Amino acid sequence: METEVVNDLSPLAKVYKDGRVERLMGTATVPASLDEKTGVQSKDITISLDPAVSARLYIPKAAVSSLQKLPVLVYFHGGGFIIETAWSPTYHNYLNPLTAEANIIVVSVEYRRAPEDPLPAAYDDSWTTLKWVASHSAGNGPEEWLNSHADLKKVFMSGDSAGANIVHNMGIRLGEEKLSGVEFPGVIMVHPYFWGEEPLPLEPTEPEKRSKIRDLWFAAKPTTTGCDDPLMNPATDPRLSGLGVNRVLICVAEQDVLRQRGWYYKEVLSDSGWSGVVEVMEAPGENHVFHLFNPSCDNAVTMMKKLVSFMNEDK
Repeated sequence: METEVVNDLSPLAKVYKDGRVERLMGTATVPASLDEKTGVQSKDITISLDPAVSARLYIPKAAVSSLQKLPVLVYFHGGGFIIETAWSPTYHNYLNPLTAEANIIVVSVEYRRAPEDPLPAAYDDSWTTLKWVASHSAGNGPEEWLNSHADLKKVFMSGDSAGANIVHNMGIRLGEEKLSGVEFPGVIMVHPYFWGEEPLPLEPTEPEKRSKIRDLWFAAKPTTTGCDDPLMNPATDPRLSGLGVNRVLICVAEQDVLRQRGWYYKEVLSDSGWSGVVEVMEAPGENHVFHLFNPSCDNAVTMMKKLVSFMNEDK
C-alpha cells in the first residue's frame, strides 16, 4: 500500500501518491431509525444513481398519520467538502431533535466529496437534490413522505461550515434558475466556510493559519483561482444581489476563525442591492460548529430555538 503522502490535510485527511484518501475523522456512521427520544423517524433514499446522490430523510412520526403539511429543510453537512456524511452520528443526533422541535421534514444530503470528486460535484449534487424535492410539487414525486406531508411553499436550506457555503451557492443558483412548484422563504448559514486572499479586520494574519484554509479549499477545488473565487468569497460575486431567497440567518461563533466572514457576508449582501432581510446571531465564547459537539450547552440550546423560530415565523 502506498505510504507517500502528497497532500496532508490533517486533521481532516491525507492524500497518498496512488490517489488513496485516508479520512482521519468524520468516518463513523449510524443507521436510519425511529429515534425513541424525539419520536422522529428516518430513512435513507436514493436521489440519483449516476452520479450517486442520496439522502437521509427525517419526519416526526406523528406526522406520518396526520394530514398536516410540514415545512421542508434541505440540510447540507459540513466537513470542508472532504469529510463527514449524511449518515454520521454527529448529524443524525443533531437533526433528530431539530426535526422534532421545528416540526419539519428534513432532507439531509449525501453529496460527493473531494478530493475524489472535486467541486463543483458537491454543488451539482445539491442542486440535483433541490430539483428532486421540487419534483414532488404536484404530489406525484418518487417519495411518499414528501408527496403526502410536505409543504413545498416552505422549503428552507441550512448547513454548517462547507454546508453553509453550499447553501449560499444554491441561493445564487436559485436567483438564476427558478424551480417551479417550490418556494424558498429563507436559508440558515451556520459558521459559513468563506474566505479571501486578504485578511478582514480582526481576522488572523499569520501565513500558516491562512494557508491552512487556503490549502483545504484548493484540495476541494483544484481548478480554483484562489480564495477570492466567488464560490469561496461571495464579496467577489457580481451575482450576489440576485440571491434567490428573501431571508437569511447567519450564525457565527465568537472564537471561530471564520467568524469575521459571517459578519462580512451580512455587510456585502446588505450593500449589494439584494432586497431581502439578513441577520446574524453570534454565540459568545464558542468555537467552530460547537453546537454539533456540545448540543446541550446553553448557546447550542439558544441557537436551536432561533433556528426553530426562523422556520416557523409565518405559521
